[in-house]
Amino acid sequence: MELKFTVAGRISKPVAQVFDAVVEPDRLTQYFTTGGAKGRLETGAEVTWDFHDFPGAFPVLVQEVVPNQKIVLQWEADQKASTWTTVTMEFSPLEDDRTLVRISEFGWPETEDGLASSFGNCEGWTMMLCAMKAWLEHGINLRDGFYK
Repeated sequence: MELKFTVAGRISKPVAQVFDAVVEPDRLTQYFTTGGAKGRLETGAEVTWDFHDFPGAFPVLVQEVVPNQKIVLQWEADQKASTWTTVTMEFSPLEDDRTLVRISEFGWPETEDGLASSFGNCEGWTMMLCAMKAWLEHGINLRDGFYK
């Protein structure tokens, strides 16, 4: 059984603003990469993300960026160089000037550790969507003190 998931949420902002909140490191750090993000998400780039609650910057390989539509990323699963997961973020404008964000991830080994990691990442991407919504719509950082 392939380990994969998709999470989605609607944000009450136009697609360009929501997309920008992900690709721009200074904006991403405001609600998600609380330890800092270095590098703009652009096709072919390698950036780093860090989290205060899970310290240690890690590399993120940007496979594809289609402005205001899609971002495809890869990183090591469980910090193992032999196993990479792939994340696809899709941004769809809705008729009421909101944005549907859909995040999918796959690529873990079909092991107990792989299953645990996939569940952890599913939790993390769900939190990212919730935190992005709260920050973009209300200026609130949900991650502040959430994990520690």
